[in-house]
Amino acid sequence: MIWIYRILFPVVMLVLSPYYVWRMRRRGGYMRGFSHRFGAPPPIAPRKEGVRRLWLQAVSVGEMLAIEPILRALSAEGTEVVLTTTTSTGYRLAQDRYLRLVSAVGYFPIDWAPFSARAWERFQPDLAVITEGERWPEHLRQAANRGVPVLCINARISDRSFSRLRRFPFLGRFVTQGITRILAASARDAERFWSLGYPPERVEVTGNIKLDVSIPILAGEALAELRKGLGLAAGPLVILGSSTWPGEEQALLDTLVAARAKGIRCSLLLVPRHAERRFEVEKLLKGSGLSYHFRSKGTAPGEVDIAVGDTTGELRMLTQLADLVFVGKSLSPHEGGQTPVEAASLGKALLFGPNMGNFRTIEGDLVARGAGRTVADAPALLRECVSLLSNPREREAMAAAAARWRADNGGGVERTLSAIRREFANINKAR
Repeated sequence: MIWIYRILFPVVMLVLSPYYVWRMRRRGGYMRGFSHRFGAPPPIAPRKEGVRRLWLQAVSVGEMLAIEPILRALSAEGTEVVLTTTTSTGYRLAQDRYLRLVSAVGYFPIDWAPFSARAWERFQPDLAVITEGERWPEHLRQAANRGVPVLCINARISDRSFSRLRRFPFLGRFVTQGITRILAASARDAERFWSLGYPPERVEVTGNIKLDVSIPILAGEALAELRKGLGLAAGPLVILGSSTWPGEEQALLDTLVAARAKGIRCSLLLVPRHAERRFEVEKLLKGSGLSYHFRSKGTAPGEVDIAVGDTTGELRMLTQLADLVFVGKSLSPHEGGQTPVEAASLGKALLFGPNMGNFRTIEGDLVARGAGRTVADAPALLRECVSLLSNPREREAMAAAAARWRADNGGGVERTLSAIRREFANINKAR
């Protein structure tokens, strides 16, 4: 089947290329390192005898932040890491944070044989690690051709992907057959891999590594300074739209207006999932009659009704200002949901739309523990927000439940590191 994939891939790539070129131009920042995508990655020093090399692929910002403790541990143990990513935001974050921990940072090559093989020849890893839903057939085939084991860490299957793969079982086998071992983010994800025919003895539930990420907590003065810099007044409650998508900003804007009409003193903090949507968001805010400020423009000149965090890699910091968090990409027509993990880890009361397919297990746990609530649509979001903003005891109980959930679900990073070390030990034995 790999030959069918190799023949069809360039055809599909040519058909879809106008869309992806448009999207890259819209988001910006893709020209730097663009040749990496064609298998010409950044220069890397020759292999050192006796030193292990690992190729780690992390899709975007969320995965890049989650792998930090793993990178630090591997670097301390003397392992060379080649780090690749898919998005321009992930690339910038890797360049800013990890250059001292890794041997090279680059973009993941387009998954076509000439490009993938070229990157593999340059990197020559002993072990390949992919994160979450990254299952590229050519990448896996190149690993198999070279006898390089592949670990999929924090592995998950979204509701949509699972539904599609169940309908076409041969696809499920095709995209997982080159993976040596799957380290599942949850028992639910492990069961999904089993049901798709992946050998149960090669699946291990290690837990979600995003729950172990250390988030620097801002002290009172620093938090007040951040709030002031955004233009948010010191007293009112803050509703956070976390990683919002089109349509969700309007729903939250309506919620702010309705809450204020009820006499609730509150402000709105919007953090769009894609910072390049700032112009679209600003057009919406201009028509609202409310004052606003974008963080990318520097310090706010005064207090505003709405602050927009249109920057990269600051969501965890901005979440600390929130009294109530709505998790984006969860209201129709969107599907998948953004991660609620950081907000829960920071002990925040949470609301989700009904479409949290990427984080269904986590959503279910948080709702069962009383840390989060699912709302059916925008009107339901408005009603639930107003209710919780009016009820501090209820809101604080949810926040406390979120913090307890986080405390009870740690340890994923160490279990993942143990599995990586075991794989390196197996490689050494085989030699």
